[in-house]
Amino acid sequence: MKRIVFGIIIVLMISCIEKSQTEFSLSGKTNGFENETLIFLNHNNKTIDSTIVENNSFKFNTKLPSSPIQLWLHNEDFSSYRAFWAEDKPMTFDATKTNFRNAEIKGSESENLSFSLYRKIDTLPRGKRQKFEMEFVSNNPKSIVSASMLSIYSTTWGKEKTKELYEQLSAENKNSEFGKEIRRYLELNKEPKIGEKFIDFESEDQNGELKKLSQLKGRAVLLEFWASWCGPCRQENPNLVKTYEKFNPKGFEIFAVSLDENKESWLKAIKKDNLNWDHVSDLRGNRNEASLIYGINGIPDNFLIAENGEIIGRNLRGDKLNQKLKEILE
Repeated sequence: MKRIVFGIIIVLMISCIEKSQTEFSLSGKTNGFENETLIFLNHNNKTIDSTIVENNSFKFNTKLPSSPIQLWLHNEDFSSYRAFWAEDKPMTFDATKTNFRNAEIKGSESENLSFSLYRKIDTLPRGKRQKFEMEFVSNNPKSIVSASMLSIYSTTWGKEKTKELYEQLSAENKNSEFGKEIRRYLELNKEPKIGEKFIDFESEDQNGELKKLSQLKGRAVLLEFWASWCGPCRQENPNLVKTYEKFNPKGFEIFAVSLDENKESWLKAIKKDNLNWDHVSDLRGNRNEASLIYGINGIPDNFLIAENGEIIGRNLRGDKLNQKLKEILE
C-alpha cells in the first residue's frame, strides 16, 4: 500500500514539474530599441501583459488564456509589431538581424507553420495567395492555424469551399472557437440573389430595441451594410442622405446594418453623417449575423428590395441607385 501511495506521489510530482516546464515564456532580442521601451502582448485587442526593453532584450512570463493562441507583440504606437502563435512552451524572439515583423521566433510548431506560409505568399498578388492559403488549410487539418484561417476567410471563399475545407478539419479544430465560428457561418449563410425574396432577420437598434427587416415590407428598402471605420462607406453617406431625402416621401426606406464593434463609434458616425433612417447592429464586427446571412464579403454593400419583397439590385450607388428608385417609385 505504501508503495502505491509513494508511486502516486511521484507521478504527481513529475506532472507538476512538466507543467512548470511547459508554461509559456518569451525571451526576446530587439534591434535599435531604447532602454525602458514598453512592449506589449495583445490578444483580441486586449493587453494581457507588458514589459520593458533593456539593452535590446526583454522577457515575458505570461499565463496564456489557452494554447496555441495568436498574440500580437508590439510597442506603444504599433510602429513595431508582430503577430505570432504562442504555445505553452519556452519561446524565443530574435530581431537582431531583421526588422521586428520578420523576427525569428522559435518554440511553437503553430508559429513555424504560419510563418512558413507567410514567407511563401507575402509578395504574391491576392488571387495567387488565396490558392496557397486554401492548400494550406487542406494539408494541415489538425493545425489551429488552419481553423483560424478558414474562420477569417469563410465569407471570402464562399459557402461551398468553406464547407469542403471545414469537413476536412480535425474534430478538435471543429470544436475550437474558430470551428464554431465557421459552423455558424455555414448555418446562417443564405446569400440571396437578385430575383429572390429577401431573408428576414432581427437585430437591436441604437436603443437596444429589436427591429426586423420585414417591418418595412411594402416599401422599397435599401438594406445597407456599412461601419463607422469604413472610409468608402462614410464618403458615400452624403450621397445616400440626398437620395433618402428625395425618395423617402415616395415610399423609400433604408435599413442600415453596421459591422461596428464599438457602439460609441457607431452612434457618433450616425449623428455626424446625419443618417436619419433605421439602424441596427449586434456589434460583432465582420461576424455580424445579418452580414453572414447575406454573404457580405466587404463593405459598403447593399441590397435593394422592392415593395413585394423581391431583391432587384445589389451594391447600387449614387446615380445607379437613384435611377433604379426612379423606375420603381415614380
